[in-house]
Amino acid sequence: MYFDFLIPKRPVSLQIRPRANLQAWKEYVKAEAAKTWTGKPYSETDIQLTLVYLYDRDPVDTDNIVKPIQDALKGLVYDDDSLITDVESHRRSLAGTFDFTRCPSALIQGIVSSIECVYVRVCASRPLEDYL
Repeated sequence: MYFDFLIPKRPVSLQIRPRANLQAWKEYVKAEAAKTWTGKPYSETDIQLTLVYLYDRDPVDTDNIVKPIQDALKGLVYDDDSLITDVESHRRSLAGTFDFTRCPSALIQGIVSSIECVYVRVCASRPLEDYL
């Protein structure tokens, strides 16, 4: 089981100035997640967070977009971001080639839209050996 959604906007970097823009981004991300989140927050499960950033040009560094998204989901999707034990962050050009048969529908929606966006998936972590 997993929860996924699309943030249909260019992501904001943790480095952004003024800092008020970072808070506005977090609120936007939370609002987008709330449109489809229907469950109770994860509270005792180790969590894997997966991000796929689809960019047009001049991409934001993937390591700088993780923490704001992670923080935004706190209190809605999970009780605390300390539950996140595994993070995958990917960046792909919208001009790339994609195999839709292997993509979840929310990610396909982002690719087809041709606008910069971030696909987010939250699920239970797998055993360490499954990642190696």
